[in-house]
Amino acid sequence: MIEKAILKINPNAEFTIDDNDINQITWLEGTTPISKADIEAQLPIVEFDMAMKDLRAKRDRLIAETDYLALSDQTLSTEMSTYRQALRNITNGITTVEQANNVTWPTKP
Repeated sequence: MIEKAILKINPNAEFTIDDNDINQITWLEGTTPISKADIEAQLPIVEFDMAMKDLRAKRDRLIAETDYLALSDQTLSTEMSTYRQALRNITNGITTVEQANNVTWPTKP
């Protein structure tokens, strides 16, 4: 996660990090070092980004499982349409890692 925090601050940063230890960063290729405080400040943001990425991946898999029902030669039931819309809306209002990790998934009809 430290690596992702560094790259969020400077996407072009060149560095190595030993044992994922923030005190073991070696800056390479003339990269301006980033302060430990700045890196640590990014960690909650990176954690949230990762939680949202996981949430969206699961949501996308669940929608994909029902895509065949939404083809033009299929009649999509109201219940299935509601389910798919609920999945598309699942990320609305999510602002914390806890919320992202504890969503209530709609029940597939």
